[in-house]
Amino acid sequence: MMRSLRFAGFALVAAILGAAAVVVAFARDDGPSPTTRATIAIHYSKFSQGGITVPAGVPVTFTLANQDPIGHEWIIGDEAVHARHRTGTEPYHDEIPTEISLRAYETKTTTIVFDKAGDYVYICHLPGHEEYGMKGVVHVVGD
Repeated sequence: MMRSLRFAGFALVAAILGAAAVVVAFARDDGPSPTTRATIAIHYSKFSQGGITVPAGVPVTFTLANQDPIGHEWIIGDEAVHARHRTGTEPYHDEIPTEISLRAYETKTTTIVFDKAGDYVYICHLPGHEEYGMKGVVHVVGD
């Protein structure tokens, strides 16, 4: 008798979980996720992603993971932004979503909406890092 009650209990739990999975599946079929995610690791003073493609007009959450024992920065923008940062007048960034400083072994996230299609370059402007090749491109497609 206990064995059949236990089996009935497991069957009920399995049925409930199966129904929940169906609800989740239907919820996910409503369309694309409202936020696109991208992970960029930094290792040996190199970005793991040299190029990323994202849609215009959609929030993109970047996870930036510094795996190095030294600090880095992740600055994304047009040539005017990079020209300003090449002078080295801003030692630390933490208030603008497109300008992130990362201490050794630190991980941060930032969310950006790219309004226009185009290519947006990201660079670490710490001394010598750009010259070493620490840069990449976000290709924004769509409207």
